Amino acid sequence: MYPMADPVNSYDNNNYDVFPLVVVKDRETVIHIRPQGGRPDFEPGKEYEVEFCALDGGKPYDFPATGDFRRAKAVCNAEGGFDIPHTFDKEQEYFLRLLEGDRCKQRFSVYCVNEDLCGRYPFIGDLHMHTTGSDGNQEPEVVMANYRKYGYDFSVVSDHCVYYPSLRALHFYEDLPLEFTIIPGEECHLPPVYGQENDVHIVNFGGEYSINALTQGEQWEQVGTDPQYRSLYGQCPPVMSYEEYQAEMQKRADAVKPQLPETVDAVPYAVCCWIFDEIRKANGLGIFAHPNWKRDAYHVPEAFTDYMMETHPFDAFEVLGGESYYEQNGFQTVRYYEEKAKGHIFPIVGSTDSHSSYPSNRNAFICETIVFSPENERRALIASIKDFYSVAVDTIDEHFRLVGDSRLVRYGCFLLKHFFPRHDELSFEEGRLMKQYAKGTPEEKADAVKILSAITGRMKKQREKYFDF
Repeated sequence: MYPMADPVNSYDNNNYDVFPLVVVKDRETVIHIRPQGGRPDFEPGKEYEVEFCALDGGKPYDFPATGDFRRAKAVCNAEGGFDIPHTFDKEQEYFLRLLEGDRCKQRFSVYCVNEDLCGRYPFIGDLHMHTTGSDGNQEPEVVMANYRKYGYDFSVVSDHCVYYPSLRALHFYEDLPLEFTIIPGEECHLPPVYGQENDVHIVNFGGEYSINALTQGEQWEQVGTDPQYRSLYGQCPPVMSYEEYQAEMQKRADAVKPQLPETVDAVPYAVCCWIFDEIRKANGLGIFAHPNWKRDAYHVPEAFTDYMMETHPFDAFEVLGGESYYEQNGFQTVRYYEEKAKGHIFPIVGSTDSHSSYPSNRNAFICETIVFSPENERRALIASIKDFYSVAVDTIDEHFRLVGDSRLVRYGCFLLKHFFPRHDELSFEEGRLMKQYAKGTPEEKADAVKILSAITGRMKKQREKYFDF
């Protein structure tokens, strides 16, 4: 016998549609509760009590100093639902409990946000993943389609050493009416400086030109130096020969060495700083990736990471990503909070660092980022992350965990329970049609274009329904 669901304690009551789910502090909002075909709970025309329960304050009968449960009357409408006006006065989750006498018949959740989050919608995505452009297992256009199916609003192609695979993905879909944003990028690996390696992994997320192609390397060897392969708009800085690059990096290392601790190597640090500076010049986001990845030893020495955290030349720290063992993401999470306590404040992101976009890859879905942004567009996403409107999400198993600022973590947790399941239903279909367009027969490709043209705009309408902005 299957256990009976407890609707009062359920976080995903499929029998009702509640909107908006997100309201703005100190604004009167009408909360609509519409039945969705389950067994009727309420009688049209009958009056019920609705109790607005502020979660943060505790129960008022146990904690009268902070408890905030308020009651009002609500009449069931002809549909068997309600239209309930209320003004919420604190940023937090609220329960709306529909009462018949002393019995709670149903409970629904809404979230109130402060004014600064008004107009910032949650977009979920990935800032670090690979394709056949380097060591990934699927072509760039297939990877993008698959991750759209899985619920992503945006993603980057960040192949090792090369930028042009991200342009391939962008150009492949540029004529389709998509609500999915493909971000150009690369993982930066510059050549040795007089034999001294820099193996710190850095992601160029959204930069308008390739950092790898600023000197000789794999990008040059594979597609040459034509700007169409190494820049978003056909414009990029002059390139350096390998000799010029080595001389410039050594000069920078010599200049910075006197101020470095003895435990920090000058060449890798100087090269890192140069890469991050160039990413910013390219209007991108420079991400310091997975220092606690284990390759014989930690990928980045602890002393080097200490100094990076103290000086943070990067724009964002990849606090989650790449592997499912605790020593990587767990240790990086602990470090983030310890650094924050020291006053070292920087934005964070979570990424899969995926090398295969199918569930057979155990790391295909381990981490992601929620960005609270005015729009799902490259520049807006980057600006929002830099302004600290992002949280990293650990999805190693079904019990997700979030890392970041407390208020955004609480808000993100609510959204993952109440908004994103609805959102993912729509993104799946768009991703399926992207894949059909990429790899279907000519007839299937034509059908995909027709259907995508017909359904475009659904995600925007959904946001406008569930967010009272």
